[in-house]
Amino acid sequence: MKENRTFEVIIIGGSYAGLSAAMALGRSLRNVLIIDSGKPCNSQTPHSHNFLTQDDKTPKEISNIAKHQVEQYNTVSFLNDLAVHGRKIPVGFEIKTETGKAFTAKKIIFATGIKDIMPNIKGFSACWGISVIHCPYCHGYEHKAVKTALITNGERAFHMAPLIHNLTDNLTILTNGKIDFEESQLKKLKENNIKIIEKEIMEIEHEKGHIQKIVFKDGSKESFLAAYAAIPFEQHTSISFDLGCKLTEQGHIKVDFLQQTTADGVFACGDNSSPMRSVAFAVATGNIAGAMVNKELSDEQF
Repeated sequence: MKENRTFEVIIIGGSYAGLSAAMALGRSLRNVLIIDSGKPCNSQTPHSHNFLTQDDKTPKEISNIAKHQVEQYNTVSFLNDLAVHGRKIPVGFEIKTETGKAFTAKKIIFATGIKDIMPNIKGFSACWGISVIHCPYCHGYEHKAVKTALITNGERAFHMAPLIHNLTDNLTILTNGKIDFEESQLKKLKENNIKIIEKEIMEIEHEKGHIQKIVFKDGSKESFLAAYAAIPFEQHTSISFDLGCKLTEQGHIKVDFLQQTTADGVFACGDNSSPMRSVAFAVATGNIAGAMVNKELSDEQF
């Protein structure tokens, strides 16, 4: 049977946000294609938290349940492939994949997540999502009341410090270079007994992703059981730019409160369009994106 190449909606990315959008659209009888390469950014994370009904499940368990449920809607199709190119065409949009396939749709939803840019610190990548973590809401409870490092500097460190200090009274900021705080910030950190180590980091010694010690370039070492880190990121794909989507100053796809991007007919949801990086938020924004796309299609057909 000839493969269907024309859809009402193409969702690029099939993790939590994409599946949530697909469920809303499937329940609205929309003809949907999800293109996903099967490489979620949280695949190394042992457990997911702070999501009602799914607390402490693995990320894979949650996505497997979600996909199984979305598969029950027979107007939703799945393609294990990588979207590599997109363009505007008279009938909507054309998306091409790594394997050379081309599909068209009236609307596009980007649920592509973000790509973390790992620092040049030996052992960092192996610990990321396990004992080097990004979010006190997602992972902080499991690392409470232990000696904890915060690997960042300046405003970002000062923003995160109170949240982490709420979970442990043994917190040290590792600036990984020259200190970048205002005098008033330094005073506040000192008042809360938060130490600062102004040394460059060379390595994280670990056991299967669990921190043992942090090694500095001067040869000294410090033991920690957990570390938070704020690291840079980039978008997984340039297709959104090709279609006219603008970015925020922080590098997220710019959307309004209905998940509409700056390009007509193009929506975005999940980590790619918000600093609120969590499974719960991805599901919520995916649901909104799916509903708003269905609304646009319904109004256009009415």
